[in-house]
Amino acid sequence: MDGDTLYSIGELARRTGLTVKTIRFYSDRGIVAPADRTPAGYRLYGMDAVARLDLVRTLRELGLDLSTIRKVVDRELSLPEVAAAHAEALAVQIRVLRLRHAVLAAVAARGSTPEETELMHRLAQLSEHERRRLVGEFLDAVFGGLHAATPAFAGVMRSMTPELPDNPDAEQVQAWVELAELSLDPGFRTSVRQLTEEQAAEQVRGDAAGPRRDIAAVVRDQVGPALAAGIEPASPQADPFVAAFTAHYAHLLGRSDDIELRRRLAARLERVNDPRRERYLQLLAVVNGWPAPESLAPALDWSVQALRVRTPR
Repeated sequence: MDGDTLYSIGELARRTGLTVKTIRFYSDRGIVAPADRTPAGYRLYGMDAVARLDLVRTLRELGLDLSTIRKVVDRELSLPEVAAAHAEALAVQIRVLRLRHAVLAAVAARGSTPEETELMHRLAQLSEHERRRLVGEFLDAVFGGLHAATPAFAGVMRSMTPELPDNPDAEQVQAWVELAELSLDPGFRTSVRQLTEEQAAEQVRGDAAGPRRDIAAVVRDQVGPALAAGIEPASPQADPFVAAFTAHYAHLLGRSDDIELRRRLAARLERVNDPRRERYLQLLAVVNGWPAPESLAPALDWSVQALRVRTPR
């Protein structure tokens, strides 16, 4: 057919797959105007109406409103500009939906109370600036006044800083909400602050060669072979492993390896073994897209048991 062919509204419906009612609706709003009318007054449409209706259907499926669609098909608006604006709006909607999904999934999984649900909802909706302020308050409570005196703590602070990406997935949002709740827990802040102060004191006692490794990491490395070999903490075979990490701690503190030191080390390792601390690190890895951290719990549990049976009250 050539370009002069005119179609009735019924023929146009068959060619486009749209209903007569829909085409009449678009026509009444001036989006697809008839090219002519029959003597009886019925509308007739030109070949360009097919292309316009195809574009209209596509834009409607993409969520554009009729007012904007009319401006696009009449070339009053640039389609790329309209597409960019709507893509940005959709990105915001997607982020909101992800946040809602994350909160609802967390509520379902944890059996949260209405109060907890409200808190999770607020935390999920924080702006980037608000998130940074919340994280900053937590880090200041934990490291304030210590990182300047102990330069090595600058890296530790960075390693404990969550950075939610611009387009997080549902798992990252859910992890952020739980991490934010944890960072607001006064008991958790106090616990981490105590660990930080103890580590800072150990760093100060270190030599000039550089920062000392955290005692928990040392214990993990030295106890690893005992765990792999299935050695029980209370057995005589555990003695060399206990002697090795207690000697390291004694050297770190500049004192002798005695019962009091071992009791002190057991208490120190118990504090490090706080399940909340490990959970924070797990959530942090999810939020930041890092590999899951290795759990220190098996090595710390073993070490504390081994120390306790060797330091009777």
